[in-house]
Amino acid sequence: MTTRVGAVFRPQSPPEQLLSTARAADDAGLDELWLWEDCFLEGGLTSAAAALASTTRLRIGIGLLPVPLRNVALAAMEIATVDRLFPGRLVVTVGHGVPPWMEQVGARVASPLTLMTEYHDALTRLLAGERVTAEGRYVRLTEVELGWPSPHPGPVLIGAEGERSLRQSGELASGTVLTGGTSPERLRRALERIAEGRARRHETPGPGSSSQASLPEHRVVVYVAAVFGPDAGARLEVEQSRWDWEPGALTGLAGSPAEVADGLGAWIDAGADTLVLQPTADEEHPEDYVAYVGEVARLLRSG
Repeated sequence: MTTRVGAVFRPQSPPEQLLSTARAADDAGLDELWLWEDCFLEGGLTSAAAALASTTRLRIGIGLLPVPLRNVALAAMEIATVDRLFPGRLVVTVGHGVPPWMEQVGARVASPLTLMTEYHDALTRLLAGERVTAEGRYVRLTEVELGWPSPHPGPVLIGAEGERSLRQSGELASGTVLTGGTSPERLRRALERIAEGRARRHETPGPGSSSQASLPEHRVVVYVAAVFGPDAGARLEVEQSRWDWEPGALTGLAGSPAEVADGLGAWIDAGADTLVLQPTADEEHPEDYVAYVGEVARLLRSG
């Protein structure tokens, strides 16, 4: 499988820079541009729709929509609308959300794993055009059915970090998004937990088949901090310290596009399907950043 390469448009950049950045990413040959729905900055689905309308082939990923914040029926309506407008170009990820932010808006739940199980099931069924009734602990629906479901709904990925969340993503979802600061070794450990969840989902294979053979494809997206330019190393160190990433581990890359492309081999070898390069929070020129990432993508494809 060819590794997809994308970049993050961080919501610390003003919304008015999004459209020019999306067009620059499209022109640079990136596979994907990813957006974050961080509180309380920029809405994920509104931003995704605008970026899709401004480009011709670029896929837009949302990583992620916090499920405590969004009613599942409303999320399904909005996702289906965007997917019908721009078929096959929207990638949706859902996640638990940052607990302090969920606390701020009165949406924090006692059991995030239970909510995710109920929410992911209801969301995927609604997007598939089903009429859904659910009486869960958190998700309650009575004969809800979308009037305009997408003819070919895309998969709903899950953003996961802890071991239980990783197993849950493997069991429920068609893909997992791993946060920035994930080293190649940590990626390998995450893949082990994801595999455990996938095996649990398919622990009763049919006669004459193995559990591994019956497993569907599971996409793994990894954010990797990447910094370009003459002061790249110093800026990367500041970013690593700011996030308190694992000291001494390979949690980011700095240098020229060729140096970054070479360094990404560690994540590719560890099992990443999609590498999404993450700029620093102080990146003032996201259009230039995605052009650098486009060069990285070209080098990886030619290598």
